[in-house]
Amino acid sequence: MSNTLIISVIVIYFLVLLFIAWLTSRNADNDSFFLGEKKSPWYIVSFGMIGASLSGVTFISVPGGVGGGQFSYMQMVFGYFIGYLVVSYVLMPIYYKMNLISIYEYLKHRFGFWSYKTGAAFFLVSRILGASIRLLLVASVLQQILFDDWGIPFWVTVVFSVLLIWIYTNKGGIKTIIWTDTLQTAFMLFAVLATVWLVSDALNLSDKAGLVKSISNSKYSQIFYFDDWHSGNYFWKHFLGGMFITIGMTGLDQDMMQKNLSCKNIKDAQKNMMSMAVVLVVVNLVFVAMGALLFMYNASTGIGNDVLEAGRTDLLFSSIAMEGSMGVTVGLLFLLGLIAAAYSSADSALTSLTTSFSVDFLNVKEKKHGPVSSDELTHNFKEGNGEQEKLRKLVHIGMSIVLVLVVVLLRYTTEDSAIWLLIKLAGFTYGPLIGLFFFGILTKRKLTDTLVPIICVLVGGVMATIWYLASNDIVCWFGEYKFGAELIIYNALLSFGALFLISKQNPKALN
Repeated sequence: MSNTLIISVIVIYFLVLLFIAWLTSRNADNDSFFLGEKKSPWYIVSFGMIGASLSGVTFISVPGGVGGGQFSYMQMVFGYFIGYLVVSYVLMPIYYKMNLISIYEYLKHRFGFWSYKTGAAFFLVSRILGASIRLLLVASVLQQILFDDWGIPFWVTVVFSVLLIWIYTNKGGIKTIIWTDTLQTAFMLFAVLATVWLVSDALNLSDKAGLVKSISNSKYSQIFYFDDWHSGNYFWKHFLGGMFITIGMTGLDQDMMQKNLSCKNIKDAQKNMMSMAVVLVVVNLVFVAMGALLFMYNASTGIGNDVLEAGRTDLLFSSIAMEGSMGVTVGLLFLLGLIAAAYSSADSALTSLTTSFSVDFLNVKEKKHGPVSSDELTHNFKEGNGEQEKLRKLVHIGMSIVLVLVVVLLRYTTEDSAIWLLIKLAGFTYGPLIGLFFFGILTKRKLTDTLVPIICVLVGGVMATIWYLASNDIVCWFGEYKFGAELIIYNALLSFGALFLISKQNPKALN
């Protein structure tokens, strides 16, 4: 595919996003940016959240991971579904009952100031890392297929990518993202389904029965692993880890919950969440099936051997798509799907980071008006909101700069598969957050608020040290045991236990 065609697709794509941003951000204010005026249709939110949940990591890294892990990723996806049940029927009713903008305000009501700031800080670190990993992946691919040929440095590619996101989210915020994510999810799903059809046709597997049979009979199709509990692919590690990851990365994540909180009421938000959960199981199955087809195509043609020999399975899809042996259509589909998947996640991340920092650390609700209740928020944002809006826009710029710096740093400090790097880091950042929230929900005990940040940081640090020593065979405490997705469970349980030890009985505590 020519560079001119690649850049044309990118330009046209973002012109469409800018047009949607213009339509949705007219007469926008802070209430539109943070909560979408609480008028978002649940089915639109649900469809758009599919793209935000999958991201460019799923689009590239999940198919690439099939070479080493077969379909074992689906064990985690089944755990995701149970996690969505917990989010829908345990966490979201609390958020709606308390009429929250930032979900971490729950911790302020339950425990106090330092618990609130701890929850918000863990989210900021988690989301910055998660968004940066996703952006790193898409920027690396764009660098490989386009900007290297032009002699453009990687950091310029990253700045360009983040700048485009900043432009179309700057004014409308979540109100804009609800609609741009819907479009981008549609593009991504179309791209992956069309790619499956074209690759299967190239392998002479054009009829559905032959396609399913060939994938099922391939060496890549094993889903369940019950035989070795030491293995990182062991079923219960994946399943329970996936459940906890969803609770943390969706239910306790301002990015994902901000979209749910923009629905009209709790029933609409729950319909949104559970319909998305069902669709995600099917969509992820399609992604791993596409991964099997890509490896089968590689075995048949040898295309992509260079990236596999270099250990860069994440780049197999791009290598096959952009090589051109299946025609320009596959390359266009890959480019369209990649951009849609990557930016549907990154744009909402930038907005949620802006929301959390503005509300949780800069107290944007109180600017010009003094302390206000959540019920007064909409009125105050629409009346005399100049200082609030100025502050929010400065934070939006600042968060964009932070993302650029972290992406460039990760480029030169990690070689892990993006999907497993994301899951691993989530264990250390969302684990303590799960422990803290569920300590508040499941107990009536009172905490010494000032000790909460110390406990959460200490638990994450201890588990990170244990994981590092064991993974690098520096210590042999665990024998052949390999840590996997269950890292988040250990962090959550240790945090819960440590908080219990420093707590006191308090029957009158809010719950």
